[in-house]
Parts: sequence; C-alpha cells; structure tokens
Amino acid sequence: MKTSGKIMLLGALLPIALYFMPMWTIQLSAPQYPEPLGMEIWITKIADMKTGDLQNINLMNHYVGMKAIPEKIDEFRYFPWIVGALILLGCVFAFTGKRILYLIWFWISILLGIAGMYDFYLWEYDYGHSLDPKAAIKFIDATGELITYQPPLIGSQTILNFEATSLPAPGAYFLVVGILLSGLAYYKGRLEAGLSFPKI
Repeated sequence: MKTSGKIMLLGALLPIALYFMPMWTIQLSAPQYPEPLGMEIWITKIADMKTGDLQNINLMNHYVGMKAIPEKIDEFRYFPWIVGALILLGCVFAFTGKRILYLIWFWISILLGIAGMYDFYLWEYDYGHSLDPKAAIKFIDATGELITYQPPLIGSQTILNFEATSLPAPGAYFLVVGILLSGLAYYKGRLEAGLSFPKI
C-alpha cells in the first residue's frame, strides 16, 4: 500500500472514536448553579455531563414550557450505521489505491457532516421554540413577544440568566481530522502519480 493509501486508511478509521466518545456538548452556567449543568451528545444517546444534569435541566425546562430532553431520539437509530458505513467505505477506498475515491470519501464526509449539523440545528430550534402555552413561567421581551430558548449551534449565548455554550466534543475532532487526512491522501496520491496542482 502506498503512503497515500495508508493516510486514507488512518483517516477512515479515526471516526471509530465516535462510538466511544461524545461528539458534542451543551453546557448551561448560571449564578445559582456552582457547577454548570451539561449534556453530552453521542451518536447513540444524550447523556449527563455529570450525574443528574439532565434531570435538573428537564426540571427547569418544565417550568418555562420546554420539552423534556430525551435520552434517545430517532436519529440515534441511524447514526451508528451511517458512521459504520462511512468507515467501511473509507477502508475499501484506501485499499483500492485510487486517489479519486479518496476525494469522493472526503466530500461524502463533508456533506454528511453538514447534514448532521443542520439536523442538530433543527432539533435545537424545535427544542427552544416549541413552548407549552400553559407553562407556569413565561418571559416576555420588550416587544411583548414570548422569549424563546434556543441554544447556539456552536459557541456561547446568554439565555435569561444562563450562559449556554455549545461546542464539539472529542469524537467530532477525530471525525474532522479523519476528513482532513482523506484530503491529504488525495493530495499525496497526486504527488505519487507525478501530478501537480495549478499554481495560484
């Protein structure tokens, strides 16, 4: 196997980390909580960052009319299979030694990543905007509109007296590095074939 194939193989295997590490975290900090509350999003579940976090978050959400955060959602039935198929496909491509297949895997991974982020955004939007009109506590902004509680897709945002922080977790970094390695494998494959890239 050429160097480009070895790089591609390593890139294809790195997403295995998603089965053993969370891919995203959301943390809520507020003065009344000495330790922030948080949740970890895996490809198979939503879990406490520390014991009792989800229970406490759901308790707060109940009073403002937000839906309870489930430990399981429909996507968790498909994510492990999608990631597994991506890994297998990348390994097969690596052993073919065809650099165009490395590039195809790179773009498939990018598109799946974008689709996953968009699905995550839709989940956050529904979670923050679909409020129970009979909620015990309602917050109204200066225009008289009901305040919504959508956490940021990435980064930090103030929601009432909470600071909500949404960031990638280790599993996501392994995936990103794997995708970048597939691009490097394509580049290396061109060099091995004696081809150069157009100069800018």
